[in-house]
Amino acid sequence: MFTIGDFARHGRVSVRMLRHYDATGLLRPAHVDPASGYRYYSAAQLARLNRIIALKDLGFTLQQVRDIVEEKVSAEELRGMLRLRRAELETAMAAAGARLVQVEARLRAIESEGYMPTNDVVIKSVPAVRVAELTATAASYEPEDISPVIGPLYDELFQHLSSAGVTPTGPGVAYYEDAPEGGGKIRVHAAVQVSAPLQDGPFRILDLSSLDEAATIVHRGSMDTVLPTAQTLARWVDANGYQSTGYPREINLECPENRDDWVTELQAPVTRS
Repeated sequence: MFTIGDFARHGRVSVRMLRHYDATGLLRPAHVDPASGYRYYSAAQLARLNRIIALKDLGFTLQQVRDIVEEKVSAEELRGMLRLRRAELETAMAAAGARLVQVEARLRAIESEGYMPTNDVVIKSVPAVRVAELTATAASYEPEDISPVIGPLYDELFQHLSSAGVTPTGPGVAYYEDAPEGGGKIRVHAAVQVSAPLQDGPFRILDLSSLDEAATIVHRGSMDTVLPTAQTLARWVDANGYQSTGYPREINLECPENRDDWVTELQAPVTRS
């Protein structure tokens, strides 16, 4: 038999945790001295303790852990619980990965502030272009809100174009505007250049207006890391006597499978201050 302290050391848990498991009935001592009240555990109880800790580490509640270790849950129910927990963990990992990308982009923006070259910003006119598009609303203009919206939009758009027999004739064009409902929400337009009659239907074909003057810069890499490039463009616009008149358009010049190899031109509509 082990004292509670010895059992805690062997099980790599705290004495406080063992007392909590005792109080909740999850893992009671094998013996309690009636005179001293000391708790004693058997070596065989290490197996139950290990199972409890493993299930807790998977994120199950104590009630769920109790039901599992006491075999109140069938094998099929347990498999379902584990599949659900796996899906939750995968979602959390994906969200954490996306947040990490944004943190790294913010760090690069901070570290390079005032030092990024701006001589690759070009002022030019942008002609009108015919596009097919789908739209949806994002919670904000932040990359972590835009990316989950615009990706599925493009997937759906290309499926519709294929079904309609419409072949893209140029690059993708993403552009944005404030959503009518306000609250910082953004209307996302996922578009691609086409040569086809104007129409409304599963997707819309329209003429995207020209820009008399646009400050442009090329971003290389995933759009999740566009922040430093976008801020370089904004600093250039401010420093050179221009004023932004709307959200930049994003022209997808190269979109290979590896998003880190993407090449995108940002076109910010501007006017002289």
